[in-house]
Amino acid sequence: MNTRAKVLVYDGAPDIKCPELKSSQFLLKRYIMDLELISVLLSVIVLQIVCCLPVQTPFETDEDNEIEQDIFDINEALGLNLFEGDIKLENERNSIIGDEYRWPHTIPYVLEDSLEMNAKGLILKAFEQYRLKTCIDFKPWEGERNYISVFKGSGCWSSVGNRQQGRQEISIGQSCDRLATIEHEFLHALGFWHEQSRSDRDDYVTIMRDRIQAGREHNFNKYDDKTSDFLNVPYDYTSVMHYSKTAFMNGTEPTILTNIPAFIDVIGQRMDFSEYDIQKLSRLYNCTSSLSFMETCSFELENVCGMVQSTEDNDDWQRITQVSSGPQDDHTYAGICQETGYFLHFNTSTGNPGDRAVLESRFLYPKRGFQCLQFYYFNSGSEGDQLNILVKEYTEENPNGTLRLVGTIQGSPVGYWELHHVSLNVMSKFRIVFEGVKGSTASNGGFSIDDINLSETACPHHVWHIRNFTHLLNSSPLGLEGKLYSPPFYSPEGYAFEVSIYVNGSTTPFNLAMYVSLISGANDDFLQWPCAWQQVTVVLLDQHPDIRQRMSNVRSVTTDPTYVQESSGEYLWDRPNKVGTNASFPNGTQFMRGPGYGTSAFLTHERLKIRDFIKDDGVFILITTEDISHLISTEQNFTTTQTPHQMTTTDVCAAYGCQNDGICIVVDGKPVCRCPVGVDWWYTGDKCETKGTKENTVIIAVASSLSIFAVMLIITVVTACCIKKKYRKKINAINNLKFQNASAF
Repeated sequence: MNTRAKVLVYDGAPDIKCPELKSSQFLLKRYIMDLELISVLLSVIVLQIVCCLPVQTPFETDEDNEIEQDIFDINEALGLNLFEGDIKLENERNSIIGDEYRWPHTIPYVLEDSLEMNAKGLILKAFEQYRLKTCIDFKPWEGERNYISVFKGSGCWSSVGNRQQGRQEISIGQSCDRLATIEHEFLHALGFWHEQSRSDRDDYVTIMRDRIQAGREHNFNKYDDKTSDFLNVPYDYTSVMHYSKTAFMNGTEPTILTNIPAFIDVIGQRMDFSEYDIQKLSRLYNCTSSLSFMETCSFELENVCGMVQSTEDNDDWQRITQVSSGPQDDHTYAGICQETGYFLHFNTSTGNPGDRAVLESRFLYPKRGFQCLQFYYFNSGSEGDQLNILVKEYTEENPNGTLRLVGTIQGSPVGYWELHHVSLNVMSKFRIVFEGVKGSTASNGGFSIDDINLSETACPHHVWHIRNFTHLLNSSPLGLEGKLYSPPFYSPEGYAFEVSIYVNGSTTPFNLAMYVSLISGANDDFLQWPCAWQQVTVVLLDQHPDIRQRMSNVRSVTTDPTYVQESSGEYLWDRPNKVGTNASFPNGTQFMRGPGYGTSAFLTHERLKIRDFIKDDGVFILITTEDISHLISTEQNFTTTQTPHQMTTTDVCAAYGCQNDGICIVVDGKPVCRCPVGVDWWYTGDKCETKGTKENTVIIAVASSLSIFAVMLIITVVTACCIKKKYRKKINAINNLKFQNASAF
């Protein structure tokens, strides 16, 4: 059987009438055109990647590594065998009962340069807590015989009482930079042992000795009355000095059981001083008042804390328990007892526009020259109603007082209690004045105020109010779907940032996780990058009506300009447009969000419920941002009346030689230079020998980008030319083919 087939035979001339050949030519030419188009697109993409778009995805750095580490966990992981886990004994344990073991009410201190910057800032905040709640003060050392020197050692530890030895150390090492940890170690230095070591502890807790690690049983010994005095204060499950239920356990079962089961998850709290901690410290040091506290008032007593109605108004504030249009309850007992507590209310539902009710506090006498007024208010009136906050200052020139407006609240009613702060700067005797003014629009209620606190402390910069928190707590899933973002905030220096909260944990459920991120802002072109030494302090507010009895949960994050992300090699606190990813606010506005830094173990849900964190079904997060660059060098050099131990930093750093005004510190026994940073310049290198500037960085970045683009463009062009040449030869070869008919047998 004969079959016929088409066979390509080359004869040196193209057959342009052949449709098959036309199709081949078209496909090959189209293929080359596609390659050229791909090359151009590739060049454009390379240019965008190099010059414009961020290339890495932000991540969150968890400084707790998903573990809620207590003081004793930190020290145990370091292999420290300290008495009771965090007490340094000079020789053997002895009594600290006696005035010779007391410090003066004002304690000299040194913050050694070895300390982490975040720790330095938090130590100063711990001092503020001592001033707010006790008569204990701290001052920089000026050559006094005995003083406390705080340094970055291995772990967190202290001696007990004033050892009368000159320089007395407290170590605030890696992961010890927590407010309550610092308070705990300073309480040791002030003369306190651990709470569960009391002679009467067996009435309140049971020590499960079979669950204790071998060789650590002595950490659970108790003292007799000759060694430690509990100052006639009841046993305190909530003490910041109490072991947790997991201390030194050899498995998974608790080593301490509370004889009242409800307190099993209370012991070991590391939030703040308890009320009994303050009571014991005040009794030991004969405190009759605290240093920076000025006033608190919840209006539960009929004398309303000595406040008086002005005679120069035409209306009055009323002490009541409920308003039909709101609030239904006072703030002090909100959610606990209905129609029980009292608050003050200015009624704007009657009367005439412009009617005023003026309430004045008792006389107040400042010591520090700066104060913070905090109070809750409820607006059930109209948009036109006003609540003015004033101070009346009394001086020799104005003995009858001079009024000064310091704040105004006005706006639409929202139906819940809100928190407000006013910063004062008063130097002379004064009164706080609340003035309610009726607006011109119709009102069904008015202004209410409750739970006033005044202290000589700094006010927070920002307040984040999270509503419907009980529902969020019960319904939020683990991870990103349960994450809340704060509104955007600005620091005093102009950096934009936000705080995020995982309601049900980022990796472990039943925990609040907290992270801080820089975001792109209006001032970024004029700021120093990476962001240097800005300490962001986040406070989950315990809403107890008396500021002295609050046990708020505090965490601070400090922007170290030298901190590098392991995954990308980029500076974590660099400009968000460089190291961030695209994000959007609820209103649709686009911005860049930088990497997050914080903790997955901010606070457990169990501890969240043992204090007044949730009130009126809301929580308040207070946020402050401070420039702490002035704390880079904090050591003093004086001669004491008794030669103290020589500081390790001096010995190790003596011959190291940091350049360009770098500060030498000791890390793990080795000298390390902490380099200076300016607004648009910085020093780097082992000895701060290399200077960098913003201009140089820009030039290098542009040059690098252009170089990479040029190389990629050359590669793309060469590749395209080679492909084009290769396939042109094939086209020519195909053009020289001729189809003939041949027989196949």
